[in-house]
Amino acid sequence: MISVTDALHSISSQELDPKEEQRSVVDALGATLSKDVYSPIDMPPFRQSAMDGYALRHSNDMNYRLVDESQAGNDASPKMSARDVVRIFTGALVPDDADTVVMQEHVQANGEEVSVQKMPKPFSNIREKGEQIEEGGLALAKGTQINAAAVGFLSGLGLGDVSVYQKPKVGVLITGNELQSVGAPLKKGCIYESNSSLLKAALRQTGVSDIEMLSVLDDLQSTKDAVKELLDKSDILLVSGGISVGDYDFVKEALIHNNVEEVFYKVNQKPGKPLWFGKKASKFVFALPGNPASVLTCFYIYVYPMLQRWMTGQSFSSERILAKCTSGVANKSGKTLFLKAILNEDGSVSPQGGQSSAMMHTYALSNVLICVPEGKKQVHEGEEVECIKLPL
Repeated sequence: MISVTDALHSISSQELDPKEEQRSVVDALGATLSKDVYSPIDMPPFRQSAMDGYALRHSNDMNYRLVDESQAGNDASPKMSARDVVRIFTGALVPDDADTVVMQEHVQANGEEVSVQKMPKPFSNIREKGEQIEEGGLALAKGTQINAAAVGFLSGLGLGDVSVYQKPKVGVLITGNELQSVGAPLKKGCIYESNSSLLKAALRQTGVSDIEMLSVLDDLQSTKDAVKELLDKSDILLVSGGISVGDYDFVKEALIHNNVEEVFYKVNQKPGKPLWFGKKASKFVFALPGNPASVLTCFYIYVYPMLQRWMTGQSFSSERILAKCTSGVANKSGKTLFLKAILNEDGSVSPQGGQSSAMMHTYALSNVLICVPEGKKQVHEGEEVECIKLPL
């Protein structure tokens, strides 16, 4: 059995093999750039009016003659003398002979006669060519996550596609004779199977959408076959249940049969002690406990950081903060405790009731996990504790 620290180090030190793919900019939302992106054009590509008004050559004169008009999308640059103005609209090309745009609210126009009521400073209200970014300039760096603004920015540069990290394919194997599908009356001795829904939701929340799921009874051959099938299809395999030492726990044997190398088994923590982690070539396997709260805790602490690293190409650790605990906590086990808790608006943190590894109601209301380190026997009321923020 190893410590939480050693388990995290074992996982973070694994070399990943994330793949890259070209994806259209409009479909790249949420993905992370795997290469720097450089602008193919100046932005804006020409001197552009920042508002509706009148383009002129700046002077102390206040009276001008209207000679032409410049609309957005027109490529003409009307010729102007020192006393001429051109009616101009937002986004339109500023004539070469003009250096200032006066907003229309500060102008009085009567036919061709235009009187400036308030002259702005020279060069006002003009977006200079390349003001936002010059041709060849770094638009977005490798490692940038594409959000809606990035989609708009890259599209505005005329870029149709970008190179991003491919999200991993994840297999999920659910084991257990006692599990029953939702939708039918519950049989005596059975429970509704919820870990597949839980893990699918957690994976989707992380940004993973390519998910293959299988369920098997507690049978060695069936488990071996299911592990093989999912390993062939997945980059990362998550197994729920069957990893303890009971007579009907066949997962470890099935993994070894499929040549998955054990990296560690059992972590000095509560909940989630019977966690198994292994690898086969560039593929990784997390064999999680069967109780739902244990499954989700192990996912957040161990699986989530690996998924983030896979999808971003960067090291990752969950956000941790210190907060004063509103009640005392006894740690009789001496293990690292992960406690469901609520981070309050005043910055304090309140442990939830119902910390059992089977209880999900309090988990559904929690926004952090309190981490009590192994060997610490007691957390006193008002004492600062480390909290791991949950992705919400």
